Amino acid sequence: MGRSAFSLALLALVALIIASASAEVFFEENFDDTWESRWVPSTFKSGDEGKWDTTAGKYYGDANNKGLHTTTDYRWYDISAKTPAFNNKGKKLVLQYTVKHEQNLDCGGGYIKLAPMSDQAKFGGDSEYSVMFGPDICGYSTKRVHVIFTYKGKNHLIKKEIKPETDEKTHIYTLIVNPDNTYEVQIDLKKVESGSLYEDFDMIPPKTIKDPKGKKPEEWDEREEIADPADVKPAGHDDIPKQIVDPAAAKPEDWDDESDGEWEAPMMDNPEFKGDWFPKMMKNEAYKGIWVADDIPNPDFADDAELYNFVKDNGLVGFELWQVKAGTIFDNILVCDDPAYAKSVAEKTIVPFQEGEKAMKEIADKEEADKRKEEDEKRDAASKSEASSDDDDDDDEVRAHTLVIGHTLVIVSSSQSSHMSSVMPACLYVSISACQHSLR
Repeated sequence: MGRSAFSLALLALVALIIASASAEVFFEENFDDTWESRWVPSTFKSGDEGKWDTTAGKYYGDANNKGLHTTTDYRWYDISAKTPAFNNKGKKLVLQYTVKHEQNLDCGGGYIKLAPMSDQAKFGGDSEYSVMFGPDICGYSTKRVHVIFTYKGKNHLIKKEIKPETDEKTHIYTLIVNPDNTYEVQIDLKKVESGSLYEDFDMIPPKTIKDPKGKKPEEWDEREEIADPADVKPAGHDDIPKQIVDPAAAKPEDWDDESDGEWEAPMMDNPEFKGDWFPKMMKNEAYKGIWVADDIPNPDFADDAELYNFVKDNGLVGFELWQVKAGTIFDNILVCDDPAYAKSVAEKTIVPFQEGEKAMKEIADKEEADKRKEEDEKRDAASKSEASSDDDDDDDEVRAHTLVIGHTLVIVSSSQSSHMSSVMPACLYVSISACQHSLR
């Protein structure tokens, strides 16, 4: 290793040590061989509960780096692990984990929950939680990253739509909640959304509302354009009929008025007809825009400076999912109070795995593409060979040889002429004299 590379590695290690010293880690899980001693599968959905195991997947950066894996299609997946009791009051809250939809998920959840302690054997959709975060995919209509907070007993979904990653690779999902009542969502360590907990969720009524007693002034003009008073409808415009009698039409010669009735010429569209008349429009000098009522203080507004404090007494971290197509792998769960520490952990441990996984998949994709190309070339060659053989057979069928044996004309197909043993039964013998006689 060169001096500069060594220096960079040393700096990264020092930064991680410093971040570790300042960060408080509430929960961390990498699903090693002892994972089953910490995680409790739920029986909430009885026989419809899917089985969990661990795997590194088809493509990976390290075969020994395994994650929690859904195994059976059309199943519920409910599982949880205990955390030390913690409260995020006065602290940042960071929830980070990885999701890998290796099965090319078409419908299923991939989100994680923070929840107070409850009966783990019954953990599921009815269990109380404080934070729900992560991707949810179902067909074309549902593709979003959920950010849901429980406030005063009610679950509140973010009003903004955040798109998840939908490929088959490992992706890092990070949620950061700040004590200044702001939040940030990252995917693969890049910010994809951020904002105010006041504005992007319906947890707190707005500080101001439109005055319900407000009334638009009578002289308020909302018309951006008006009819030009100088534009006058042309004289006789309304006298021009839409249809006229077809002047080229003629009464049929065989028309009988007594039996057929009185003949009437057909109608046609009048080329002179100009349609309904409308005056030209002009800019309205009196236009004031669309009227809106004034803002007034909202009598229902009640500020909460500690709105961000969703986690009061956490006891569990878990997954509560429905998957039509199983195969998702979850890993690298981290709950802490320091975004810098979470980022440093991801850069040191997750990103290298992502790079290795990507390289492995690219090699596999190339091998698969080369294999398909080789198979396609073989099929094309076989197809051309078959087509060439068919062409030869067609030529054999249409070509014929004529032989004169004595006074007899023999017609033999070319394909048969090379095999005299099989020629004779198929030959057509014609007497030359008979032909000459028929031609006279």
